[in-house]
Amino acid sequence: MVRHTVVVGGGVMGSAAAWHLASRGDQVTLFEQFPPGHDRGSSHGTSRIFRLAYDDAFYVGLAVRALPLWRKLEEETGREVLELTGAVDHGPAGATEALHRALTAAGRPVERLTPDQAAERWPGLRVDGTAVFHPEAGRVHADHAVVAFQEAARQHGARVRHGVKVTRLAVRGQRVEVVTDGEEAVVADAVVVAAGSWTPGRLAGVVPGLPPMRITQEQPVHFPAPDALGWPSFIHHGGPDEAVYGLGSLDGVKVGFHGVGPVVDPDHRDRTIDQQAVARLQKYAERWLPGVDATEPAALTCLYTTTPDEDFVIDRRGPVTVVGGFSGHGFKFAPVVGELAADLVGGGNGLDRFSMTRPRSEG
Repeated sequence: MVRHTVVVGGGVMGSAAAWHLASRGDQVTLFEQFPPGHDRGSSHGTSRIFRLAYDDAFYVGLAVRALPLWRKLEEETGREVLELTGAVDHGPAGATEALHRALTAAGRPVERLTPDQAAERWPGLRVDGTAVFHPEAGRVHADHAVVAFQEAARQHGARVRHGVKVTRLAVRGQRVEVVTDGEEAVVADAVVVAAGSWTPGRLAGVVPGLPPMRITQEQPVHFPAPDALGWPSFIHHGGPDEAVYGLGSLDGVKVGFHGVGPVVDPDHRDRTIDQQAVARLQKYAERWLPGVDATEPAALTCLYTTTPDEDFVIDRRGPVTVVGGFSGHGFKFAPVVGELAADLVGGGNGLDRFSMTRPRSEG
């Protein structure tokens, strides 16, 4: 008997889950509350960092697992979504050496660079202290990735419905009733909730024990640069409030602080640009990014959904699979997240690291 699975949320994670589920033979219906190409959540825009470099072997392994799945998506759809330009991490020796050790232990290419060597390769980027370069990194075109996952899901028979908001979930024994804002009620064998910053609200009263998730509005900017597409992605490791990420894109060099924005309600935020945050990024660019025009920032907003330990939540309770809490660093793992979600729907075991019952930490 064919299993009917509903996916709630058509961002990158829900769309990736729909692809994997449909390719395994599920009858899949994906509901996304906003129109195609919207910019209300966490999956829009032209750029997200892809990188293998973490100081944690677990995430290195997860990113290694994602790389061929991104290529498989491209092969199935004919869309280019991942471009490897390499990445530079720089800052204190402790941070860069930890990345060097982790990548070396995983058998991935990585090299140390002096500031002068880095400046010779990328004159638009000034590095701070020590640096490492890893070539298996670059950028994912976020909008194209979402479209590609949905196209691939459709090719396997999934139905993708935009402009349909799920207003209520109710577990009915081993099945789930899904009610939409049009009062449509669907009874499914399984549901995957991958609604980004709306995930806690969609699951209220449905799945007990969900870890707290902090919803924030982040404020990256794009700076004009004549050779933006030639830039590596980069992370400048400072203190917990000073880490800066960046990468080249079609819109210029994108730069942002990680996870420092104000707490918001995703349904009632006004997306007003934080001019103080923009000024801080301009000041940063003036010092560390000589290759951009720091006087012409183009600001945008996006949402982070962050768990206390910044680990994700990918777990199942009965017929409900939860996919959320990607804490500002999940996009690169999307094809693996979809695979993990499909495994759970099929009755497989999840990863302890992403369990709802893992020990809570303020990490």
